[in-house]
Amino acid sequence: MESRGFEVYLVNAHHVKNVPGRKTDVSDCQWIQYLHSVGLLRGSFRPPAAICAIRSLWRHRASLIQMAAEHVLHMQKALDQMNVQIHRVLNDITGVSGLKIIDAILAGQRNPLTLARLCHGGVKNSEETITKSLEGDYLPEHLFALRQSLAAFRYYQQLVMEVDRELANHLGGLETAATAQAEPPQRTKHSHYQRRRYEPRSFDLRAELYRIFGVDLTNVPGISAVTAQTILCEIGTDVSQFRNASAFASWLGLCPENKISGGKVLNTKSRRVRSRVATALRMGAQSLHHAKDYLGEFFRRITHKLGKPQAVTATAHKLARIIFHLLSTREPYTEAVFHQCEEQTLKRAELRLRKQAAQLGFQIVPAVNP
Repeated sequence: MESRGFEVYLVNAHHVKNVPGRKTDVSDCQWIQYLHSVGLLRGSFRPPAAICAIRSLWRHRASLIQMAAEHVLHMQKALDQMNVQIHRVLNDITGVSGLKIIDAILAGQRNPLTLARLCHGGVKNSEETITKSLEGDYLPEHLFALRQSLAAFRYYQQLVMEVDRELANHLGGLETAATAQAEPPQRTKHSHYQRRRYEPRSFDLRAELYRIFGVDLTNVPGISAVTAQTILCEIGTDVSQFRNASAFASWLGLCPENKISGGKVLNTKSRRVRSRVATALRMGAQSLHHAKDYLGEFFRRITHKLGKPQAVTATAHKLARIIFHLLSTREPYTEAVFHQCEEQTLKRAELRLRKQAAQLGFQIVPAVNP
């Protein structure tokens, strides 16, 4: 219908609920038509068709990764049944060292020391510990299950790579932002990891997102390239459909929903919203527990004051406001504004203390540093 020139409204069913009684499809259609004719219907947010196509591919990719993870569990179960504990010694059996050892086991190698020497030099556990974990009973039925699970895992990895290539074609079809430069800017946030496991490997996702957005969202603490890709798939590059940052945070369900009756506040919890962007922002907020920046200090302060769940929501709400500001202004992320707000807060606190001391007949004298 949109291709034919119609302006389509995707309306929330709660907003068009009719009075109880005898209801039919015809009466519901007439009721919805009447509400729309008098301007009482509001269309829900829906990104453009090009973004919807990328969203479908990204969600399909996530489902493939989940299916591959199930076969990793099957591999671990087969190893457990053979009393091989290599998956408890290595952090990830689908890494370079884990796959080499499993391939050697399926090829007929049974010597634990020979298998242990296949590990990469970066493995933290000693060779003796790895050797002991490879002493097991290699029964044929469990080896058969391990072989099939490994084949299924690699098959889904191949499907994910095909989706990545299709995703790269769709991302290349999006327009380049006017504020985007030829090369993405230098990172300013400290990161202890290199490439995330679930990022596409066939192209540079961070550089492609910078070209489309015109601003580097991954420079925000707690926002990875996968989180920025989720924002692109679910929202797009235009946030002008939201009235302001508060409306954007409310749409994500990251702000309190005050339920008041008779002047009494009944509930202040946030709405339960099934939003992939909100989930990604919550996960990003949890990663800021040990961050040495403003958002990390904010997360720890709210955790000490209200608890971990409330701190996650509050920090995700702050991340949502930052993202809205970056996408609406195309300005690079900087923490200078947060430091200015802290200085203003300290000045207001000082003025308040001086006023209270003057009312009590005292005078505050600043301490002199030795």
